Amino acid sequence: MSQVTMNVPQVSVDGTINSAKAQRDSLACIFRPRQVAVIGASETANSIGRTVLRNLISSPFGGTVYPVNPKRANVLGVRAYPTIKDVPEKVDLAVIVTPASTVPDVIGQCADAGVRGAIVISAGFKELGPSGAALEAQVLAQARRGNMRIVGPNCLGVMNAISGLNATFAKTIAKPGHVAFLSQSGALLTAILDWSLREQVGFSACVSAGSMLDVSWGDMIDYFGDDPNTHAILIYMESIGDARSFLSAARQVALTKPIIVIKPGRTEQAAKAAASHTGSLTGGDDVIDAAFRRCGVLRVNNIADLFYMAEVLAKQPRPRGPRLTIVTNAGGPGVLATDALIGGRGELATISPATMDQLNAFLPAPWSHNNPIDVLGDASPERYAKSLEIAAKDPESDGLLVVLTPQDMTDATKIAEALQQHAKITNPYPKPVLASWMGGPDVAAGEDILNRCGIPTFPYPDTAARMFTYMWRYSYNLKGLYETPALPAQDQDSAPDRAAAEKIIATVRGEGRNLLTEFESKALMSAYGLPTVPTVIAETAAEAKAAAVRLGFPIVLKLHSLTITHKTDVGGVKLNLADVTAVENAFAEIRRTVTAKAGEAAFNGVTVQPMIRTNDAYELILGSSLDPQFGPVLLFGTGGQLVEVFKDKSLGLPPLNATLARRMMEQTKIYTALKGVRGRASVDMHALEQLLVRFSQLVAEQRWIKEIDINPLLVSANGMVALDARVVLHDLSLKEEDLPKLAIRPYPVEYVHPWTTKDGMPVTIRPIRPEDEPQLVRFHTSLSEHSVRMRYFAPLMLDLRVAHERLTRVCFNDYDREMALVVDYFNPAERQHEIGAVGRLTKLPFKNEAEFAVLVSDAMQHRGIGMELGRSLVEIAKKEKIARLTADVLAENQYMQRIFTNLGFVLTYPPGEQVVRAELVLG
Repeated sequence: MSQVTMNVPQVSVDGTINSAKAQRDSLACIFRPRQVAVIGASETANSIGRTVLRNLISSPFGGTVYPVNPKRANVLGVRAYPTIKDVPEKVDLAVIVTPASTVPDVIGQCADAGVRGAIVISAGFKELGPSGAALEAQVLAQARRGNMRIVGPNCLGVMNAISGLNATFAKTIAKPGHVAFLSQSGALLTAILDWSLREQVGFSACVSAGSMLDVSWGDMIDYFGDDPNTHAILIYMESIGDARSFLSAARQVALTKPIIVIKPGRTEQAAKAAASHTGSLTGGDDVIDAAFRRCGVLRVNNIADLFYMAEVLAKQPRPRGPRLTIVTNAGGPGVLATDALIGGRGELATISPATMDQLNAFLPAPWSHNNPIDVLGDASPERYAKSLEIAAKDPESDGLLVVLTPQDMTDATKIAEALQQHAKITNPYPKPVLASWMGGPDVAAGEDILNRCGIPTFPYPDTAARMFTYMWRYSYNLKGLYETPALPAQDQDSAPDRAAAEKIIATVRGEGRNLLTEFESKALMSAYGLPTVPTVIAETAAEAKAAAVRLGFPIVLKLHSLTITHKTDVGGVKLNLADVTAVENAFAEIRRTVTAKAGEAAFNGVTVQPMIRTNDAYELILGSSLDPQFGPVLLFGTGGQLVEVFKDKSLGLPPLNATLARRMMEQTKIYTALKGVRGRASVDMHALEQLLVRFSQLVAEQRWIKEIDINPLLVSANGMVALDARVVLHDLSLKEEDLPKLAIRPYPVEYVHPWTTKDGMPVTIRPIRPEDEPQLVRFHTSLSEHSVRMRYFAPLMLDLRVAHERLTRVCFNDYDREMALVVDYFNPAERQHEIGAVGRLTKLPFKNEAEFAVLVSDAMQHRGIGMELGRSLVEIAKKEKIARLTADVLAENQYMQRIFTNLGFVLTYPPGEQVVRAELVLG
């Protein structure tokens, strides 16, 4: 049987199959060290070297501390050592507080001594300019030589409040808790620590990231995403750093642990201040928002909201939609909450007729008869509880907010007691419940009751409503990440003509140009299946007239130029030409005006196009440009000549699938119009989704493109067509290896190849994609119990194997982390494509290794598929520069063991065990 797995699996609650956790040694040495050296430890009062050492020895973490100081025999009563090599034990973590100029040499000594991690607290690096950046490069080179990991430089240090590690120069250690707080500002971190001690807020860890020379956001998110003591990750971020690493890690972790970020720099002035502080460039703020949406990160606007949202998401379920029901005993607070809700793009839930009847049956006649549900100032605990119970059951509502103002006849404590039974709403489905107990000491007991039963409380109703909108935004973003997209309307095997696209670009570059003509731009679009208006180049008036007759009147003439891109600026567009005389005159006029404004060399003829009627059509813009942090960024929105006036746009990161394309469209105002308004029929939204998908594919695959836009893209119920297009390539001096990379790795088309089974069946072996979920359901349904046991080492129920939550994680591969291949074949009996086998390489975090797995359906076994799929995975591992592959296989699975042997794996047979270990060293 061609089945293999890595380790005896553990089935998680969401139905995924998890292999044994990789040992995260490279960061455990920093966050859970046993032996710590303080290099630069000092007796000098108020020095950082003294404070760090005092913190480490006064807060026991279960390890040993070694001061390093060549001038002293002991520091703070602890024996000191001249250099790190003199320390009698192998050190896990070095905390370095020496001057910046000495740090490269210190790191080099640590590398020679086998130190695995370092925290460089010292300042004076890239925040000071080029000389500091050069110093950082030396530090990193020394660290790489010894495979060391570094936090910092220019940081406060690291705390692990669970173990007691305090490797910082803060005044005290945080209280233990379940939130990891990661900050790029050490000063802010100390302020938060002071606040947390007063408010009794605990942390699993506090990390001052500094300038992130080595350990990045992605590394820390990976580490704390796998830390059982951490339930949420809060980040104060000034710059992204390694964008691809951040997005990859955040997308992996966000489904199981909230990642909540506050990132200043929304204004141009703040962005400049952040850049000068960190020495890093910051990208456009709209791009940051788009990136956070793409990886499931929730962005909040102030520090208080960081901790509010950590609490809310820990206590209450995420809402399914944006509709909130407000129950209040006063009208004013309900209005405040409503304003905050609508301002945050939430919605007031509509009270259904059935719910209205139930409320009318017991509420006093003067109640509001609307949402917010005003239960009046004399509301009893029973009235509050009954109103909340009824409102919670309304299917038109996605969440509840209960507001109380302390009036003379109000008992805030008893009302809170009455609401305890509704802390967890499950009927008809889970919904969050929030509360705002307004007032001071009179409501404190009630607040405490609500908080202890799991209902988060807020001092003001508008704050509570804002938290609900954050919850909805978070839920919306996560759903978009793993919502199975629809297949394209055309045949699923249709592919762009990449060769034609590459030839167009190569020709332009070969001529020493980086600007495509409109004709070339449209040809490039057509190669990726984007609809364009028929366009003919005419170098003379006679050629223009002949082309116009062929295409049919009315006609549009546009300047054809190798140097001019904005044709209207030089009078290069003539519309609605009705006959050959008009065409001849327009040709002469374009030539005259262009020559006068730009010179005769700028006129290379005209393009002739049919005049497209725009009745009941919308003008859109679709484009891409470069962001300094995230690379190519997509734009969609209202187009036409007033595009910069309306500024109705949304941004996204390529590549897109149909779901992500729809999410981009939903961010714009014109989206509502596209669905049909005032008697206009709806645009074919599915076709528009697929157009965006193909456009993103063009941007992702043709990396020589620097800027590209289609404006206008004309869309209506009758179809869609690109009327104009502009493409700018990267500078000719740029090398291919230096081209900007996408922040998210695109679909690896290079790993798609046809193959024929031993019995002559043609198949395609290709990387998995999100659209494969329905086929994977059929694949798992076809497996026998024996095949399941061979793969998972134990029975695994069908409903668990095909659960949406599991299969989406299987299908939505981050190709930098995991590479799954499927064997795709056409089943003539069912007249559809099927998946006959799945193979997978799962890269281990912080290691250059991967786990290897293959599963072949019963119907496709004994056709050589297992061997070919294994061979393909090994070849991919080599190309991805993976050094080692490992797998476990049952001892009874002789067939798979033969495949391993043929692939070059070394098999190990532990005595008395049923599992055989397979290992292949690649480099």
